[in-house]
Amino acid sequence: MRSLAILLIATLALASGCTHLSYYLQSVEGQFSLLQSRQEITDLLADPATPAPLKQRLEQTLRIREYASSELKLPDNRSYRSYADLGRPFVVWNVFATQEFSIKPEQWCFPIAGCVGYRGYFSKAGADNFAGELRNAGYDVHVGGVPAYSTLGWFNDPVLNTFVNYSDYEVARLIFHELAHQVMYVKNDTEFNESFAVAVETEGISRWLERYGDDKMRADFVRSQQRRAQFSALVIKHRRALGELYRRKFAPAEMLERKVEMFEALKQDYRQLKQQEWGGFAGYDRFLDDPNNAKLASISFYTTLVPNFQKILAKLNGALPAFYAEVNRLAALGEKARNRALGVDPSDPEELK
Repeated sequence: MRSLAILLIATLALASGCTHLSYYLQSVEGQFSLLQSRQEITDLLADPATPAPLKQRLEQTLRIREYASSELKLPDNRSYRSYADLGRPFVVWNVFATQEFSIKPEQWCFPIAGCVGYRGYFSKAGADNFAGELRNAGYDVHVGGVPAYSTLGWFNDPVLNTFVNYSDYEVARLIFHELAHQVMYVKNDTEFNESFAVAVETEGISRWLERYGDDKMRADFVRSQQRRAQFSALVIKHRRALGELYRRKFAPAEMLERKVEMFEALKQDYRQLKQQEWGGFAGYDRFLDDPNNAKLASISFYTTLVPNFQKILAKLNGALPAFYAEVNRLAALGEKARNRALGVDPSDPEELK
């Protein structure tokens, strides 16, 4: 593994220039440290030293993993059949950035994954340092902790301490989402990839809860989905308005003043939603403490195209294998043809990011 890591670092350096060698080094070291921390879940379950609460969580996680392949037809491999305790709250921290007067997220390009709308770090300090550089250069920046991610089938991804103690349906949601990335992944189209995975996770959770959930779990999930949909709609609405503002030719000082006013309007609309619809639920408060373009972009990646994918699944009467085949067909198209097939409105500012 050490030799493979060195070879990979050398290849990446040659492919992209040594300027980014330190970033690739932390990526490779972080990934291999994670892989070396893995233990087979079956071994942990058989070990008397494994704490009983962890055993219970791992047993349930294995049941969810089996359901993912047997019922949702997601890849049946070694991913999420091992466990790693990383000793930290998140596996990576993603850095999102936009220019001061733009809703378009910055892209970072890599030899294997292609271009994506964020840059991931295995340490909070590394993410914060890079975010600081971007802020000093005038960008809007957001750093978000991530409990799970997919290596797209290159490695057998483990269950992590960062999410194993989530509620059952949240663990299931994450596993379904990450396995969906192994079904389909398009280079250079983060929104397509993430929206597809969210569509899969949503369908998967609905089916899993129908079979294994109780009334409380179903009610909690429905309420969570309603809040998520309402919050996403709120973000997309204001992001569209910001996109329209940024296309106008105001002087920088006036543009900044109008930008501040629009984010204040977003926060006011959020406070109203929270009080009138959610009974004071404050789960999104921290996200909107200090909103900016980059924060809104990080939400839009995961929401904008989800209804489009859900329409395709509905037309196929919920047949997941046929759905995966159709999405892979779309993935092979060029971006414009893919968007047309998805029913994306080319006149929509949100779709012209």
